[in-house]
Amino acid sequence: MGNWQLEAAKMGMYMIFPVGCFYYFNQAEYFEDWMIKMRREMYPADSRVNKKMFEDTIRQMKEKEEREYLRLLEEKERKNNA
Repeated sequence: MGNWQLEAAKMGMYMIFPVGCFYYFNQAEYFEDWMIKMRREMYPADSRVNKKMFEDTIRQMKEKEEREYLRLLEEKERKNNA
């Protein structure tokens, strides 16, 4: 086996390596550009066209649900009157 110097060097590596990795990978300047690019891809700025399309889709879905609900009510009313 090794003497105490080898054991001290191994213990130093066991302690320095994770601390060094933690320090390196938590530096904001290394990842800032990448994070900004990814954020812009994942959450694009709302444009008026996209917002309008989204609102129109919601309105159409609500109208469709309302028409279906009224149709079901009319069918139920016809069955009750017959």
